[in-house]
Amino acid sequence: MKHLCILLLVCITSLSCVTDRTSDDVDTVDLLTNYDAITLDRPTFEASVALEDARSIINSGKIYVFNDLLFVNEKNKGFHVFDNENPSSPVALAYIKAPGATDLAIKNEVYYINQAVDLIAVTYDKQTANLQVTKRIREVFPPKVSPDGFVHNIPDGEIIIDYELED
Repeated sequence: MKHLCILLLVCITSLSCVTDRTSDDVDTVDLLTNYDAITLDRPTFEASVALEDARSIINSGKIYVFNDLLFVNEKNKGFHVFDNENPSSPVALAYIKAPGATDLAIKNEVYYINQAVDLIAVTYDKQTANLQVTKRIREVFPPKVSPDGFVHNIPDGEIIIDYELED
């Protein structure tokens, strides 16, 4: 009888952990996280990739060297581009704005950037200072997770590009 009581207690405890969420339930993620999602609508997100003037590095990520170019990721913002012909003194050339970007791979003069949930291919010509998005594959990567480990529920058509700490 003692074993039956323990088994029954375990079953009841286990069942209390299972819930049936409906669309009317409160979104507990927003109650648990200390971060707000920064989003862009899909058209703005896709039009956001641009070549801009060089700027200071604020929050650096990964670093890449390709031929005589050096790329430094600005986490979730884009990439700083440097002329690296003289590695002891790189010269800032430009900034590739790509909201949500954290990584870059290069093959055959094409730069592949993870732009939040999308994978984009871009070409960059140092001599003409020209950047062109040549291909975009949507929804390749999962949505960005907040620094405290939560994925926010966002409206359809919105892309999470970053998170900011709540005030």
